[in-house]
Amino acid sequence: MSSPWLRPRFPLDDAALPSGPRFTLADAPPAERFVFRGGEAARQSCSAAFGVELPTRLGAAGQSGERAALWLGPDEWLLITESESVEALAAAIEDALGGVPHALVDVSHRQVGLVVSGADAARTLSAGCPLDLRLKTFPVGMATRTIIDKAEIVLWRRGEAEFRVEVARSFSPWLAAALGEAARGAPKV
Repeated sequence: MSSPWLRPRFPLDDAALPSGPRFTLADAPPAERFVFRGGEAARQSCSAAFGVELPTRLGAAGQSGERAALWLGPDEWLLITESESVEALAAAIEDALGGVPHALVDVSHRQVGLVVSGADAARTLSAGCPLDLRLKTFPVGMATRTIIDKAEIVLWRRGEAEFRVEVARSFSPWLAAALGEAARGAPKV
């Protein structure tokens, strides 16, 4: 029999995530993640293998089913999939790229995803994020690397009142607590 001390543990297993009529913080579905870097030829080959067009403009996100490609920089993307194994996806991308120079790094265990939703989602995130998160300046589908207070995150607006936040595992308990506190004190507009 295995020891309960040795079982895999999610960093927010014991956290009471806030949930209410205007703000909800929840775990994102389990996902595999890669950071992909490469030039235009690598981007095109990776797009074909991944099944999602890797965006070429600032703040864009591409999505198809349970896969997403978030633009992080001129030659850098975060690839997220909720349905593939790391090994199968990495092999498919590596096979498609052949000898094209690129970097593909599995970051699945480095970070976790959180879903921030509700009418107060943008205002709550704004308590620690320097970006203007109003819908007209941060529209649905936009994604970027930014910060919330002291934690680096990748922020993706998936709906008018829904965001996905990717954060380092070690910062996730702090971020959940900070967002919960911000939600309780978010001024009504």
